[in-house]
Amino acid sequence: MGEKQYMERKITFKGSPLTLMGRALRIGMRAPAFRVVNGELKEAGLSDFTGRTKVITSFPSLDTPVCDLQLKAFNTKAGSLGAGVSVIGISKDLPFAQKRFCEMNRIKDVTVLSDYRYSTFGINYGLLIKELNLLARAVLVLDRYDALRYVQLVSELTQPPDYDAALKAVEAALRVAAAPVEDLLSRCAPCEGGVPALGEDEVSRQCAAIPAWQVVDGVKITREFRFKDSREANYALNLVAAMAEEQGHHPAILLAYNKLRFTLTTHAAGGLTRNDFVMARIIDEILS
Repeated sequence: MGEKQYMERKITFKGSPLTLMGRALRIGMRAPAFRVVNGELKEAGLSDFTGRTKVITSFPSLDTPVCDLQLKAFNTKAGSLGAGVSVIGISKDLPFAQKRFCEMNRIKDVTVLSDYRYSTFGINYGLLIKELNLLARAVLVLDRYDALRYVQLVSELTQPPDYDAALKAVEAALRVAAAPVEDLLSRCAPCEGGVPALGEDEVSRQCAAIPAWQVVDGVKITREFRFKDSREANYALNLVAAMAEEQGHHPAILLAYNKLRFTLTTHAAGGLTRNDFVMARIIDEILS
């Protein structure tokens, strides 16, 4: 796919810089899964839109005028995109507020979902604003194979997205004729039932991609992070814990004031498996 194009990670609110937390996105990668909640308080996720081109628009809160207009604008434009396109709006508003807003404003062509419970959409897509615990304003376009084809991160939180650019990206995504190349390390897989541990050569090969991690006795990998204070360390722990739960693969975590040490192994295999390196890469993307 050529040179990797990573998403820009700088935004401001009325000119003041904000910090975006989460994984690094790049054009062409297979989009990460996520868990959100619908207006009936039931879990939903990317798999609910399998086989469809997807427009995902995220925003801080429906209680602000720009977000209000953003959702209404996409609702208006959704009808012209065709039956094979799903338009999805995601924020950290409570599902009750989202449902009320949609009913009052006749939002019928956008599926509105909440990231309030798990924050895994914000973390997986690098859109969680640390200072506000809200989502950044963005538009993502995924093709029917779930490859990320377009990212528009609005650099100033008080400004609307470029709707015309997003619609052109949808048209381009609809013309995609082939599935993306699967990332070698994208998501943990169920490992119960006799998954063998990786051999020494494969462990060495996988470690080359995560050089900050150390191999312990050939069966574990570990890394320590240091933060400004205990509050920052606890915040980082909560981010990783949310992703570990979403991935179904949990590191051992040691917290000591401003230090966090993560240790990964797969107990069912008695050593290291692919899942350990998937989780290590996710931790690096979130905290490095």
